Amino acid sequence: MVFSDLFFLFVFIPAFALCYMLGAWVDKKYLSDATVGLRSHRAKNMALVIFSLIFYAWGEPVYVLLMLVSVLLNFLAGMGISHQNGGRRKVALVMGLVMNLLILGTFKYLNFFADQLASIGINVDAPTIALPIGISFYTFQSISYLIDVYRQDAKAQRRFVDLLLYISMFPQLIAGPIVRYGTIANEINDRHVTASDFAEGSYRFLIGLGKKVILANQLSEISDQFLTNGLGSLTTTGAWVGVVAFTLQIYFDFSGYSDMAIGLGRCMGFHFNENFRHPYCCNSITDFWRRWHISLGSFFRDYVYIPMGGNRRHQAVNILVVWFLTGMWHGASWNFIIWGVYFGIIVMLEKYTILKLKHWAFKPLLHVYSLLLVVIGWGIFYFDDFAQMQTFFHSFFAQGDVEFNDFITESTLTGNFWLWAIALAFCLPLRSWSYSLLSHCTGEGSALQQTVLFTARTVISLVILVLSVALLVGATNNAFIYTRF
Repeated sequence: MVFSDLFFLFVFIPAFALCYMLGAWVDKKYLSDATVGLRSHRAKNMALVIFSLIFYAWGEPVYVLLMLVSVLLNFLAGMGISHQNGGRRKVALVMGLVMNLLILGTFKYLNFFADQLASIGINVDAPTIALPIGISFYTFQSISYLIDVYRQDAKAQRRFVDLLLYISMFPQLIAGPIVRYGTIANEINDRHVTASDFAEGSYRFLIGLGKKVILANQLSEISDQFLTNGLGSLTTTGAWVGVVAFTLQIYFDFSGYSDMAIGLGRCMGFHFNENFRHPYCCNSITDFWRRWHISLGSFFRDYVYIPMGGNRRHQAVNILVVWFLTGMWHGASWNFIIWGVYFGIIVMLEKYTILKLKHWAFKPLLHVYSLLLVVIGWGIFYFDDFAQMQTFFHSFFAQGDVEFNDFITESTLTGNFWLWAIALAFCLPLRSWSYSLLSHCTGEGSALQQTVLFTARTVISLVILVLSVALLVGATNNAFIYTRF
């Protein structure tokens, strides 16, 4: 099940909301103790856990058992870390980390390594294992839980169901953001939702829905037209149009999912960290990766890069290791590894060049430089077949049939003018610009400002909902890209 699905929007969410509100009533009526100020969230949390398991089991019921086993093992490892002293705490941590990595490695990389051994003549009988949806995301969340407990940044969960809630929570279960345990540990059993929270969360969810359905889905048709269906006859302009369409598609697809996850969490009183900050406004590749998939970048920074030595020692090696792992995390395919190393080398080189000089550099030139390298990176990311990748880059670098005036490319550009214009505009921080302009015109916090904001958000929400529903009727290309990882 995905967020941008009519069943999710009009059946799953209403059913969940009804049960969640019923749970809130049970908590208040029977499980809370007002005399001592004790508020219970157990019934609400149980409703959230049940619906999260239903959500995950909708497409692959068997893998719910895998997730339950993973949560149980992490629960026991966390308890072991919190109850042991000295070296035994580290043993419990290492055992927990190894268990998580073994699960991830078996289901995500076993077939890949078996294929590599077969390619050099070593045949290994490896079972064909389907990749469980979201395993990379919930495994990394499990790892963050164990490390946070070990570092004493958070206390170990003493109720299995509460740890299950954290790992299986459906808003961020299958495509992030990667929510650190310490971020929401206190909110599992101590949260409240105001009318402002619910309004902000609903609006954020609809913004994400619009990004996915109105923009990403339409852009995917253009990228597929050139990079998949028309690859054999690809011209230079076609290659550029196709990869730019994919560049915009993957941004609106993934950031749209993150917006919806953050919005749903906010509606329930959970505050997830931001995952995107207008990455295509970057002025270096380093800056781009501070803005793109922030939760993954901060995970590798805090749990891999800094423990390896960070900027203090072996910085270049640390950077390359982190980016190799970043590529591996995205998928068991050589193109992802190359993609990760590609960006790792650029980030490493920038440490000694552009980042030292960018205060004196011409900023528009830095922006063009950054976007060009990002677009090339997405070209590597798109193709898991080297022959197809070679065909694409042959055309992309104008080594084949240029045909700058080919009819298909021209009609794609002109026929989708408003799609291109809106997509490019929404890569910019329009929300903050609009808010600043409104504050300047009406006064910060004034009644007029609040009225205009409420009216604008209501209109925008209704327009997005109507357009999205209309586009979803009969839609066939609606999967989120990052559910593969």
